[in-house]
Amino acid sequence: MKIVIAPDSFKGSVSAIDAALAIEKGVKNAFPNAKTVMLPVADGGEGTLETLVTVTDGQKVHTKVKGPHGKEVNAYFGVLGDQSTCVIEMAVASGLNLIEESERNPLLTTTYGTGELINAALDKGYRNFVLAIGGSATNDGGVGMLQALGMQFKDKDGNEIGYGGGELGKIHHISTEHFDQRIKESTFLIASDVENPLVGEQGASYVFGPQKGATDEMVKVLDQNLLHYANLVEDITGVRLHDMPGAGAAGGIGGSFLAFFPSDMKRGIEVVLEYAKFDESLNDADLVITGEGKVDFQTAYGKTPMGVSQAAQKKGIPTIILAGSVGENIQNLYQYGVVGIFSIINQPMSLDEAMKEAESLLETSVEQICRTYFWNQVNQ
Repeated sequence: MKIVIAPDSFKGSVSAIDAALAIEKGVKNAFPNAKTVMLPVADGGEGTLETLVTVTDGQKVHTKVKGPHGKEVNAYFGVLGDQSTCVIEMAVASGLNLIEESERNPLLTTTYGTGELINAALDKGYRNFVLAIGGSATNDGGVGMLQALGMQFKDKDGNEIGYGGGELGKIHHISTEHFDQRIKESTFLIASDVENPLVGEQGASYVFGPQKGATDEMVKVLDQNLLHYANLVEDITGVRLHDMPGAGAAGGIGGSFLAFFPSDMKRGIEVVLEYAKFDESLNDADLVITGEGKVDFQTAYGKTPMGVSQAAQKKGIPTIILAGSVGENIQNLYQYGVVGIFSIINQPMSLDEAMKEAESLLETSVEQICRTYFWNQVNQ
């Protein structure tokens, strides 16, 4: 019996690595002699750097950068095991996790620190990048990141604009004269689980602005500012970001990468599974177990459980998904080799209790699922 364990993190509760360990305990409780392969994964959001560094036997390089509100924060980038590929995780420098809920305001938050991380890696000589751009606190179109790398955004009086999505409407002129020339010598693979365009009702501001603290009025301002920015970018580059898939990722930073960097965009989970050599791990497997904090209709749009089950399905291996909560319209997942979707909550409890007990709940659920799933196999 061989079981591949490939969960994402259960956000705010347990890391992907700890989730994998808890799942393995559950498997071993049921079948001590079962062979398990642990491959904690991520989809381009928080934890992607940690996962890629772990599965490639890489390392972290620590530095200090400006956080979402411009205050200095401790940050880091990853160097993969090949010693030539650098991973930049946006959430480390410009993430929603770095500020209190009361401080969320995408009119003010900046991606400047993400640009500083890229600059620090360039200074170390790295030219091959993976960019994990989920979990941002920002809606500035990546302008702060570009400012950190030397691009200038001047208002009508010739002054540099300030930080945040609220400043984009003031841009009168964009100068690339001092943009870091090392960018042209580099390659950038954008790992994202988002295909939203930059502007409009399906764009960065309307879809993701509210979770970053934007009110209805703020969303309208942010969208108009991104539209203004997109028009200027098209004027100087010929690249139309307005309705480009993925341009709205991470408050629009996806668009700036696509317009100004030698870059390609790929589903984050596909990037992680490739580096983790997931296909090789599936050989002779009987079952794949994956999961994340919440599974609902959005999961089928490229989240971790979707990517894992699709890869397993290609080899005819069934997948079971675990979640803290299971939402509506999950039926689409069954066509991708998923044989069951289970909440790990086994009794009435508060969200706080569930988050604190996540590892224990995972272990208990997995043991029962494995005993049920493999009953015929062990009793024949």
